[in-house]
Amino acid sequence: MLLVPRQLRRSGMTGDVPYYGGRFTPAQAYAASHPPRPPAPPPRPSPPSAPARAAASGSPGTDPRLALQHLRDAGVITPAEYEDLRARVPG
Repeated sequence: MLLVPRQLRRSGMTGDVPYYGGRFTPAQAYAASHPPRPPAPPPRPSPPSAPARAAASGSPGTDPRLALQHLRDAGVITPAEYEDLRARVPG
């Protein structure tokens, strides 16, 4: 059973690319037989260390006093709640 016409199966100057009766230019034939490589993915940046990450993000880290101060400055807790919670924090 012949599904492809004979002129489409020719591999003349175009290599493995089907020859369409002169409709391909040599540049098109080359491009069709040599697909471009996908670009390499960019290298992943290394994750910063924990102190640098806390300083860069502006997060208070693990110090509870800084955490409470951050909550007060952000408006999450009132100054009265801040004083109450600060009194509970040991140290």
